[in-house]
Formats: sequence, C-alpha cells, structure tokens
Amino acid sequence: MFLHGFPEGAFIWDEVMRHFALPQHGAYRCIAPNLRGFERSSAPEDAKAYRAKYLLQDIAALIQTEGGSLACLVAHDWGGAVAWNLANQLPQLARKLAIINSPHPGTFLRELQTSAKQRAASAYMNFLIRPDAEDLLAQDDYRRLWEFFTAMGAADGPHAWLSDALKQQYRELWSHGLRGGCNYYRASPLRPARADDPAAAGVELPQAMLSVALQTLVIWGLNDIALPSELVHGLQAYVPRLRLQTVADASHWIVHEQPDLVMRLLGEFLSAD
Repeated sequence: MFLHGFPEGAFIWDEVMRHFALPQHGAYRCIAPNLRGFERSSAPEDAKAYRAKYLLQDIAALIQTEGGSLACLVAHDWGGAVAWNLANQLPQLARKLAIINSPHPGTFLRELQTSAKQRAASAYMNFLIRPDAEDLLAQDDYRRLWEFFTAMGAADGPHAWLSDALKQQYRELWSHGLRGGCNYYRASPLRPARADDPAAAGVELPQAMLSVALQTLVIWGLNDIALPSELVHGLQAYVPRLRLQTVADASHWIVHEQPDLVMRLLGEFLSAD
C-alpha cells in the first residue's frame, strides 16, 4: 500500500504500482488510496477530524478490508506520518515499512524543539493553518502550490518532471478542494511555536509511542529544504531494524524526480530477508 502526502494525491504512485504489479518485480497487488481530505475521499470540515488517531483508523480499516496484512506499507510526506503511527501502534498490519522523506515523530519533535534551522524550514506550516490558507493556495492558478514544488526542490529552479500533463493532473486533484489537506497541519501540534500557540514546544512524546520494530527502509533526498537531513540523525534509537538510504541529488519530491531509483531501492528492500 502506498500513501501520498500534501499537496499530492494517490496518482503519484501510478508508475511505481505498475512496476511492482509485474511478475518480474513480485506481482504484488498494489493499492494507493487518496487520504482523508483529498480528491474524492471523505473530507470533513472540522480540523479535529484529521487528528492522527482518525487517519490511522482509516488506513487500518482499509488494510483489514484488503486481507489484513501488507507485504509493505510505503509512504511519503504526510502519508509517512500516518505510516509511522501505524507501525508503532498496529505493527501486525504490515511486514515491512518504507518511508520516503517523512520525518519520524521523535526526531521531528526534537528538531522543532532544539533547532532554529528546522523551525525556519517548517515556518510554512504556520501559513497553512491560517483560516484563509486554502483560498490563498487556490489563487492565480494555484501559484503558491506550484512554488511548493519549485521552491522546496533543488536550488536550480523548476524541475523537468513537472510537465504540463502532470500539472493538469494536479489541477484536477486540487479542484476538489484544499481544506482537507490544510487541516492536516491544523490538527497536528508538530509545527513551530507562535506567540499564542506553543505547538511543538509544548509536546512530549513517550518512547512507547515512537518505537518501530518493523524492518524499515528510509529513503531521504538530501536536498529537501523543508525536512533537512538532521531529521534522520539518531533514527536508529527509535527504529532498530533500520535501512537508511540517503540520496544526494534528490529533494522532497524524489518520487517524481527519480522514480527508477525509488523503485530499485524498494525492490531490493522487498526482496531482502
């Protein structure tokens, strides 16, 4: 099962799913849902409906509907936030976990509390919780959302992968509404503090909520300016069966930028004992 992030949708996994459905690559049954709040999935208005426990319940119910246990749960960005929680709380639902540029809650909380660099990199989160954020994101043909891809990518500007055809897919996705996606940020305290909101500064997470016993692959594009590489430092303390693969020439959008590499690394992980 493949979980997407913001401002993405399930379609980002199409090429990867076609690959792993082939007999020579395992003949897996591959599923990629649109998360709560995205495209045609249910999209409650209340931000409280996007708290971690509800997102976890959605995915757990879908896994159980599809047979009860996954060969691997693969996730990027906000999908990874759901996947880390599922691996901690319901490890019986997956045999392996693969995370792509999505911070573990333990290292993310640490960096938000101790690192000015991470707080500056995450400052955009406090824009996305504004009550008018979805309206501002939709303005000027989604100008600010395109900047998520260009400004949060490599320093050399727009990427060749952001083709006209792909941009149209994104327009169609976003046309269903952006409130659900913004509600992920409103529901989570893991963001930089503001004058009237301690946010991450007021959070404590016990080790029991952070440990992941599953075999875990973490793929991390090192040019991710929103999620710097310090977020993978110390990850072994939470994830003892960790395989970490950093990629020097990739950004947060590595699934788009280097799908062949992502598929190779996932294939090697799936076939390993």
